[in-house]
Amino acid sequence: MKKYLLPSIKLTVLLVVLLGGIYPLLLAGIAKLAPGKGDGVTVMHNGKVVGFEQIGQKFTEDKYFWSRPSAVDYNAAGSGGSNKAANNPDYLKVVQERIDTFLVHNPDVKKSEIPAELVTASASGLDPHLSPAAANIQVARVAKARGIATDKLKQLIADNTKAPVWGMFGTPTVNVLKLNVALDELK
Repeated sequence: MKKYLLPSIKLTVLLVVLLGGIYPLLLAGIAKLAPGKGDGVTVMHNGKVVGFEQIGQKFTEDKYFWSRPSAVDYNAAGSGGSNKAANNPDYLKVVQERIDTFLVHNPDVKKSEIPAELVTASASGLDPHLSPAAANIQVARVAKARGIATDKLKQLIADNTKAPVWGMFGTPTVNVLKLNVALDELK
């Protein structure tokens, strides 16, 4: 037993130093080279931080583009999905309530036209992006609430649409927070 005790202690100390000290410091150093310097990329409006680029926020007023629903009420400390199957009665009830709410606020839209992402939560519950189609389907509501021409709103969506990485990985996305900040900044 004594034969293995000293090497075990040495290995434990070595791994604590490597994995508990050097490795975290290395990763923190690499993160400082990333956008946001490892603290996340903030979104500013009128000189104030209004959110983080990669964390979804709740928008429910008709004058704003709505985000994707969240199973965790946009709580970044408790990221997660509902974990309910697509045929779970409770889940179907929640989705139907979201559809009904969306249709009340968007009377020009038919149920079959609603993109699924506007009534189903993402796996993290914090998805900050929508497809351009999900943003465009809300244009009539936002235009009416703000008294802005629909063409101007469609151009704003186009200006805030991010292309797939290198033109081929992923799909075009619109960051809802950035879109709504740009909307507030319209004159």
